[in-house]
Amino acid sequence: MELVDAVHRRRMVRAFQDRPVDLDVVVGLCDLARRAPSAGNAQGSAFVVLAGPEQTARYWDLTLPEPRRSAFRWPGLVAAPVLVVLAVRPDAYVDRYAEPDKAATGLGEAADSWTVPYWWVDAGAAAEHLLLGAVDAGLGACLFGLFDHEPGVAAELGVPDGWRLVATIALGHPLPPEAAGAEAAGRSAGRPRRPLDEVVHLGGW
Repeated sequence: MELVDAVHRRRMVRAFQDRPVDLDVVVGLCDLARRAPSAGNAQGSAFVVLAGPEQTARYWDLTLPEPRRSAFRWPGLVAAPVLVVLAVRPDAYVDRYAEPDKAATGLGEAADSWTVPYWWVDAGAAAEHLLLGAVDAGLGACLFGLFDHEPGVAAELGVPDGWRLVATIALGHPLPPEAAGAEAAGRSAGRPRRPLDEVVHLGGW
């Protein structure tokens, strides 16, 4: 698939078929994600892959316990056969910028030396690589936040200290729109895209 086609086809999918995804495909998507640009080539991202109902249940039991699921707007999201939890280690950037070729920047002193914390920028780039790769692989994907569940999920998954969990990406074969029904789109999907001339400023703002 051409990149332009993947970009135009990409959507957040919230309803998945009860059908497994080949783990080699998922690892390949993580390989694409790790090739995203990173400041100083710090490569501070990592991916925790939960594949199959036993593994994904560990996530959902913690973040969306059974009593709350009947009221959850997107039950088909819980059916996703794979969850990829995207993590980033801010100190990887601090350590990298303390090395001789970067030390003059002063960014190797501490995380709060960074006016723009590029670990979040780079994690976003990694996530988009994965999302576009999923389209190319014929899969659906949905990125969503952990918010106040971050500490609990990190503990459950054995994530080492110093890592932050940025987002979770559900992966799987999407249900056809007619089967997904109300789950086919989120509340924001109907918002019109801003015109190109409002977001592109040639020669200055």
